[in-house]
Amino acid sequence: MSAPARPLEPAGDGSDGAPDLAHPTSGLDDTVHQKARLGVLAVLAEGGHADFPYLKEVLGLTDGNLGRHLEVLAGSGLVHVEKGFAGRRPRTRVTITRAGRAALEAELRAMRELLRRLGG
Repeated sequence: MSAPARPLEPAGDGSDGAPDLAHPTSGLDDTVHQKARLGVLAVLAEGGHADFPYLKEVLGLTDGNLGRHLEVLAGSGLVHVEKGFAGRRPRTRVTITRAGRAALEAELRAMRELLRRLGG
């Protein structure tokens, strides 16, 4: 049996001079990293907000699927969901929160570090 592979150089964050031995995948957030939720946060980060039908269309999700993912994101404080009416039609507007932007940025940093470590 051979020993598990170890990185040639530890990835440090430079903050305290000590190497960071955690693998970049440990920085991925399960709430954010899920494909549909990552898509919601990415779309919202581009424009700040979007309505339910737009998110559903651009992400290729069903009403129920998008609704459930929005519940998870809202429950984590990453988006704000505002329900109301435009005339007689129901309208759901979704806005990314500061925490949502920060979580998306942290996710992107972890993915960039993973790509860097893999040579991509």
